[in-house]
Parts: sequence; structure tokens; C-alpha cells
Amino acid sequence: MLTEGEKGRYARQIPLLGIEGQERLKGSGVLIAGAGGLGSASSYYLAAAGVGHMRIADSDAVDLSNLNRQILHRVPGLRKTLSAEETLRSLNPTIEVEGVDVCISESSIDDLLNGIDLIVDAMDSFEARYILNSAALEHALPLVHGAVSGFDGQVTTIIPGRTACLRCMFPKPPPRDAPPVIGATCGIIGSIQAMEAIKMLTGFGEPLANRLLIWDGRCAQMDEISIVRNERCPDCGSRSV
Repeated sequence: MLTEGEKGRYARQIPLLGIEGQERLKGSGVLIAGAGGLGSASSYYLAAAGVGHMRIADSDAVDLSNLNRQILHRVPGLRKTLSAEETLRSLNPTIEVEGVDVCISESSIDDLLNGIDLIVDAMDSFEARYILNSAALEHALPLVHGAVSGFDGQVTTIIPGRTACLRCMFPKPPPRDAPPVIGATCGIIGSIQAMEAIKMLTGFGEPLANRLLIWDGRCAQMDEISIVRNERCPDCGSRSV
């Protein structure tokens, strides 16, 4: 049940989601995989929206070069999970925020998903993304994928048993690098990820299912690519849709 204070805090979105939708957010658990640029924007808006339990997984410390885009952080040298906890608890003290200082790996992912209803992929490594993809399929959890480079970004929502998975879209990882990034690109893509998560958790709207949204910041244009499930995909090919 929502408290009177929570009803006041969320007064501008309850007319859209209803009391029931807001209570669903309060009762939900979300894993934010990565506390960088995308994780900063997505977690900020999910915390503000009232997601009741947020688990932030990252294994890095804040670097000065992060601060053009990673809006959760202020102090170079601080562990990102601690920085994220402090910022999000200050933003919304009514929710539970749990920072977990760990790498996303085959050995850590199951514990990270305990009590979780949805995963936000805010990673910068496709090796870690594939681990999230496999775990989402195994645990039947929606996975909101996002990625950025420069002025550009992409988002899709993977729903196990219903859509193509990340491996269908990207059978092989692209070359790993550290591309330059405009901070606002992370804000745009991370905000869309947050919107996708809110829709999935509350049941409102149509998610980006089997659709890859592409953002080109140079001309402020969004396009969409239809995604087709690969029946021979090593991750989801043997699973029913």
C-alpha cells in the first residue's frame, strides 16, 4: 500500500499509472547492471518513479573522465556502487537501494537476480551483456538493452518466450573499445530504458518488443529496425516462443 507521503510524491504520475500501477512499481525489484552513463540515467529516473528495490551492480571506482555523463557520481575515487547508493537514497529516501561491488559474471549473476523482476543492461562489454541475456532467458526476466557511442544509441526490450534475444541481434560481439560519448546521449538512451522498464513493470503501453530503436543525435532522428528471432540462436533457439 502507498503511504500518504508516497501518494504526494508520485501525484503527477499516478493519474497515468493509477494507484495499482504505482504499487506495482513499489513492489518491484530492478537490477541495474552497470553504474556508468546509462546506469546513471536509467537508475535516476527509476528511483524517482518509485521502483521499490533497486540493485546496482558495478565493480569500478569513479574516474574524473566519467563525470561528463555519469550523473550519479560526484567524487573521483569513490566506489561507484557507494556513490550510486548515496545519490539515489538522497533523491528518493522511500525506496531501497542496494549497491553490489561485483563484476557481472557467470558466478555472480544468479545471486544478483535474487528478488529481481527486470534487468536493465547498462554495460559497456558485450561479454557481460551476453551473460545478462542468458540469465534473463533462464530466469524468464525482461531485459532492457541499451548502448551508446558518440551521438548515437540504441534500445530494445527482450522478453523471454516472446521476442528475439540479444544474441539473435548480435551473434558476435563488436570490437571492444572505449568510444567517445556525449553525456546527453546517455541521458536520452538511459531515459528510454527507464520508460521501457516502467512499462514492463506496470503493464502500461507497448514495449520495444522485436524492435531496435536507433537514435542519431547528429540530426535528432529516431529510426526503428524490426528484429526477427533466430531459430538457431545458441541462447534462445531451443526455447519456445
